[in-house]
Amino acid sequence: MSYTESLSPEVKQRIIQELVPGKQISLAHIIANPDPILYKKLGLDPAIEYSRSAIGIMTITPAETAIIMGDIAIKSSGVELGFVDRFSGSLIVTGTVSEVEAAVNAVLSYVQETLGFSVCKITRT
Repeated sequence: MSYTESLSPEVKQRIIQELVPGKQISLAHIIANPDPILYKKLGLDPAIEYSRSAIGIMTITPAETAIIMGDIAIKSSGVELGFVDRFSGSLIVTGTVSEVEAAVNAVLSYVQETLGFSVCKITRT
């Protein structure tokens, strides 16, 4: 049977999607002076968090490394952890712009220099 014959309408096909992660930070973004609605939509309390003037967002693979990123972030500056997901590799931190910037730089530096990860550049809005 040729390949085109196997694709006939009578034959059901199964598609397998697979994630093959590398060792990388694929997003490192700092949002300065976010609108209070953004805090609310992220599940953060805008009354508390809005006094903090920035949000830092990072994603990493393998996802479990988000735990290490969270530890480095809170130890390197005065940021608060907004969200850590060891299953998707997401980390959200809040703080002043300088605290968030210091935390993101510390995380990128550690995973690149110590763990040998590829890192993206920091973006800002």
